Amino acid sequence: MGKEEKNLRELAGRIYDLDEEVYRELGSSLGRVFNGKKEDCIEETFHMMQERNQAYILRNELALISNMARTIPDPACRRRIMVKYDEILKEVTELPTSFIRGDILDQQMAQLNSLNLKSRFSEKDHLIICIGRTYGCGGSEIGFTLADKLQINYYDVEIFDEVLKRLEAEKDFVRDRGGYPYKKGDDKGSRYLDAVPAFTPAPKSTWKEKLQEFNRYHGLPKKDAVFFNQSDLLCDMAKTEDFVVMGRCADAILTNNRIPHVSIFITAPLEQRIHRVMEVRGLQSERKARHLLQKLDKNHVKYYKFYTGRNWGKARNYDLCINSASYGIQGSVDLILRMIDRKEEAE
Repeated sequence: MGKEEKNLRELAGRIYDLDEEVYRELGSSLGRVFNGKKEDCIEETFHMMQERNQAYILRNELALISNMARTIPDPACRRRIMVKYDEILKEVTELPTSFIRGDILDQQMAQLNSLNLKSRFSEKDHLIICIGRTYGCGGSEIGFTLADKLQINYYDVEIFDEVLKRLEAEKDFVRDRGGYPYKKGDDKGSRYLDAVPAFTPAPKSTWKEKLQEFNRYHGLPKKDAVFFNQSDLLCDMAKTEDFVVMGRCADAILTNNRIPHVSIFITAPLEQRIHRVMEVRGLQSERKARHLLQKLDKNHVKYYKFYTGRNWGKARNYDLCINSASYGIQGSVDLILRMIDRKEEAE
């Protein structure tokens, strides 16, 4: 075993141990990331750290661990575990395959931008940051890094999963991956995106299945039931905690319920997004990447319009729109921190 492989396996083991320690301190399996055998989990994490197109999965797993760690009631214990988490996160982000790599930064555009806005929240309000983003702009990485800087929870696919649990539904008909899943294609063995966002149309149901769903969801189509339950969940969370939430029409939901929040939209020029998706996800075909991103944008516009009545990505619907190519991932995070008057968190 080489030194590099040994170091990665040791890091994977520390991630597993951290998750186990959080579980032990909370006395609950709620939010437990690793439920299998220790050796199997470490091996899976080890391979995940070697694959660039698996980085987003590791990012979400770390977010789950940190979210739960922040609920530990004992301050000294919580602080000790978060120190371990910060050390692990630093090592993970320094890996060649890290989710933070492959930045979207355009140096020429970056020189043109400056912004500093004041916070809108009173002391009694929770800090809620809603981020909409186009695929390939680095939005998920920006949201995750922002939540970590602020030491608040990060939610993406977890919201959707929790709603499905509430509905006791299966994922066969309403699926979400919250990022860029891929599968092995038959195009010379190349990997390409197989994104399945929440707005992906469900497969056609039989009349029997439709009747079952009609009874289960009180006459609502499943996708509508999911959306309305998702809305209730977000409003409940907004009363109890600070968090960053990706997508889910959260900005419109909170606005309609008069809950203070910051709404941000992140995008980048299509060519930049194509380049990043091909680099980060290992795509070989520029044409396929372009077609996929254009299709996802079109579907996202329809989904957002249908459930909110708003125009997705239009500047008038957000507090701040960011061209991530102008700032890069860390620069975008710093910009948002200045906007909410939390610049000290970035230092």
